Amino acid sequence: MALNLPIDVLRSFVAVVDGGSMLRASERVFLSQPAISLQIKRLEELLQIRLFRREGRRLVLTTQGDDVLVLAREMLALNDSIVATLTGDALAGPVRIGFVQDFAETLLQGLLAQLVALHPDARLEVRVGGTPQLLDLLDSDRLDIILGMGVAGDLTAIREEPMRWFGNAGLPARETIPLAVLERPCRFRDAAIAALDAAGRPYQLVVETPSLSVLRAAVRSGVGITCRTDLFEGLPEITGQVLPTLPSVSYVLRRRDRLAPAVLHLYDLIEERVRSMGVPDPELA
Repeated sequence: MALNLPIDVLRSFVAVVDGGSMLRASERVFLSQPAISLQIKRLEELLQIRLFRREGRRLVLTTQGDDVLVLAREMLALNDSIVATLTGDALAGPVRIGFVQDFAETLLQGLLAQLVALHPDARLEVRVGGTPQLLDLLDSDRLDIILGMGVAGDLTAIREEPMRWFGNAGLPARETIPLAVLERPCRFRDAAIAALDAAGRPYQLVVETPSLSVLRAAVRSGVGITCRTDLFEGLPEITGQVLPTLPSVSYVLRRRDRLAPAVLHLYDLIEERVRSMGVPDPELA
């Protein structure tokens, strides 16, 4: 009788190898660590071999495990190729995207609508966080696409925008400027504080929050001023020379090297939307 190896078990095995641990694997295949552990045990029982040995707290492939890994990758590639061929560009698994909060507020709703229209069966896994965190998740293969903020002058950026001051126009006239910021790490927080320090303007942190929505509410209610880009729309911008000049920030779009065609299409949609933000629609002109 032929021995049939379950594709989902092989996928979990490869995820453990690529992630370096059961924890990383669980974030890649969206199963709990105990479930993955049971799958590895099942695969070892089916093949009647040991796939891993422990070196301290590390899982290391055995010689036979190395052999299985090569063949497992080939089987998974063939499986995914068959699925793509028979279903067009259908998404076989979740699309894992990371945004900084600014983009999550302004882009996510429209992108969700487009993704559902193009791929009704798609499942989107969204992570909102700071750019360094998102880059780490991308590098460890736990996200497929990220959209974050980078330093001005980044040659790989898809767009660059100036930081601007937002808030009640009367607040900069105070002896001590009330400042509303996001918690560390935050590029805008650092830029605002550095600009005020360089100009010798006293300030007080009156609001410090992890939430962009709370920051928006604080600025709208006149509690303090803040600095963002034009993505922080719907709030009054403080113009003129009443506050020091701020630097620019780049919009950084990154992706994993090997992506399904449908995910690559979504990447292109994100890039197109970011590049066209604020550009008037000629049909409405």
